[in-house]
Amino acid sequence: METNQPGLVGYGCASSPQRPLAIKQVLDEYLAPMIIGRDVLDIDDLSHLLSLSPYWRGGAIENNALAGIDIALWDLKGKIAGLPVFQLLGGRARTTVSVYGHADGADNSEVVDSVQQFIEEGYEYVRCQVAIKGADTYGTHAPSDAGSIAELARSRDAFWMSSPYLRAIPSLFEAVRDAVGWDVELLHDVHERVTVSEAIRLAEALDPFRLYFLEDAIAPEDLDWYRELRAHSTTPQAVGEVFSDMRTFIPLITNRLIDFARIRMGAIGGLTPTVKLAVLCELMGVRTAIHGPGDISPIGHAAALAVDVSSRAFGIQESTKYSDAVRDVFPGAPVIKNGAYEISEAVGLGVGFDEHEARKYEIAAPLTYDSWALLRHRDGSVARP
Repeated sequence: METNQPGLVGYGCASSPQRPLAIKQVLDEYLAPMIIGRDVLDIDDLSHLLSLSPYWRGGAIENNALAGIDIALWDLKGKIAGLPVFQLLGGRARTTVSVYGHADGADNSEVVDSVQQFIEEGYEYVRCQVAIKGADTYGTHAPSDAGSIAELARSRDAFWMSSPYLRAIPSLFEAVRDAVGWDVELLHDVHERVTVSEAIRLAEALDPFRLYFLEDAIAPEDLDWYRELRAHSTTPQAVGEVFSDMRTFIPLITNRLIDFARIRMGAIGGLTPTVKLAVLCELMGVRTAIHGPGDISPIGHAAALAVDVSSRAFGIQESTKYSDAVRDVFPGAPVIKNGAYEISEAVGLGVGFDEHEARKYEIAAPLTYDSWALLRHRDGSVARP
C-alpha cells in the first residue's frame, strides 16, 4: 500500500491458496478504489467501511481481500509511529512466542523419531500426525518407501476411512508418550473428517495422553455438538481455522466450549478483528492459537506475532520454517529459535517484500483449482478435506 509520502509503504497479506485470483479481483476492482485518498491512520473506520461495502458481506474471499488492506494499514501505522505494531496493541506481554512443530511419519516409529528431532531443536510443543495405510491421510509427508501411501496422497485416488484412523490415533499417542515422556506438549489435528460420535469417542480415548489440544474434531456445520463433547472428554479443544466470520467464535468462547481459538487472520478480515477476538478470549479464559501454515506469507505471520506478543490470551502459535528463497523475497521474515519465534523490534510489522527477488520465482503456468477438496469416502461420496 503506497502513500503520498515517498518511501512510506505498508505491506499486507491476503494469502489464500484456493481462490487467489478472485481475491485479487476484489482487491483491485472493488476495495482499492474505495480507500484511495483516505487517511491511513483510521484503521477501524476503514475496516468497518470495507466490510460493509459489498452489502452481501462476509465470506473468505471478501475477508481475505479486506485483510490484505487491514494488515497493510497496521504496518503503515507502526512505521508512522516509529514503533513495532505490538506496541500499538498495548505493548509486550511476553518476551518469546512459543510455537509447535509438525511431526509426522508413515508409522508410529517414524512419528516418534520426528518428535524427538523437534525436542532436540528446543521445541516444547509438537503436533503428531501418522499415515493410515491405504487411506488418504491428512498432515503426513511422503514416507521413505515412496510407494503406496505417498502416491495415494498425491493423487487423491485414496479414500478417507475413519475406522482405521480411529484405531490408529490412540495407539500413536501411547507410543509417543512411552518414547518421549510427559515433558513435551502433544497436539493432533482431526481436520473435521469424522462424525460427531466418532469425534467424541476419539477425544475420550485420548484423555489418558494429556494432549495440549485436539484440533477440528467437529466440523463447522456441527459446532453445537461441542457442548456434548465437553461433557464426555477433558481433552482440550481447538477450532476455527476455517471460520470466515469472527462472530462464529463468539458462542464457543462465551460458553467456554473450546479451549483454543484457531483464528485464520485472513479469513476473518485481518488484524483488526483478530485483536477484538483476542480480547474476548482473554475475558472468557480461552486462549489463542492463530493459524500459521506455510500458505500464509511471512507478512501474515508477522501480523499474528504482533497479536501473540501483546495479548494475555496467547496460548500457542502455529509455525512454518521458511526457505532461503522465501527470506530473500520477504526480508525480515520471522525467525524460530529453540522452539519459539524471536520478537522483532523493527517498526511496523518488520517484514518487507522484494519485488526484484520475487520475479525470479514467477510461474508462467496459470493457477488452477486446488486438489484439496477432491477427497471421497469409499462409497464415492464427498468427504471433508
